[in-house]
Amino acid sequence: MNIFRLAGDMTHLASVLVLLLKIHTIKSCAGISLKTQELYAVVFATRYLDIFTDYISLYNTLMKLIFLGSSFSIVWYIRHHKVVRRSYDKDHDTFRHFFLILPCLLIALVINEKFTFKEVMWTFSLYLEAVAILPQLVLLQRTRNIDNLTGQYVFLLGAYRALYIVNWIYRYFTEPHYVHWIPWISGIVQTLLYADFFYYYFQSWKNNQKLHLPA
Repeated sequence: MNIFRLAGDMTHLASVLVLLLKIHTIKSCAGISLKTQELYAVVFATRYLDIFTDYISLYNTLMKLIFLGSSFSIVWYIRHHKVVRRSYDKDHDTFRHFFLILPCLLIALVINEKFTFKEVMWTFSLYLEAVAILPQLVLLQRTRNIDNLTGQYVFLLGAYRALYIVNWIYRYFTEPHYVHWIPWISGIVQTLLYADFFYYYFQSWKNNQKLHLPA
């Protein structure tokens, strides 16, 4: 653990809290992609298969439980809550996210550090997380008008992975033999997908204007 890893974890946690705040207080999921939330639920379910078998620390276990619980609860709210589900924009959230799952699984079966079930599932979760934001970004481009909480949520998600990259760089120079190409490349791809969003987010912040993405 170092300050960059901790900052990344806290930024990730903040993104979840912002989204839950929006859903619980405003009773709205407008601008939020159910497809992306379902992909994140799959990501955490396959990444944390070791939650009850491999104990690392209390902090590690708590974070796993938080991300697992929050991801599935968000999906439930958007799909089944009698008030929240009314604000879901299914007409624009049409990205065929299931087509992301199979390629990621196939790549994980071929490119992994160890060919065991848990290792392949962990690798699959990295590949899937790298592209899970795509339905959300497509939805924002289609709707164009983005409320503050949705913009903050997406920004924090991107910032979390960017901070993890800084964490990897720090560990590379401070820990001997620290080389993990699979999470590195997946993390870089994931961060690059946010580049366009980051640009318009900072432009809106600098000019004190509402966030808009080009169609």
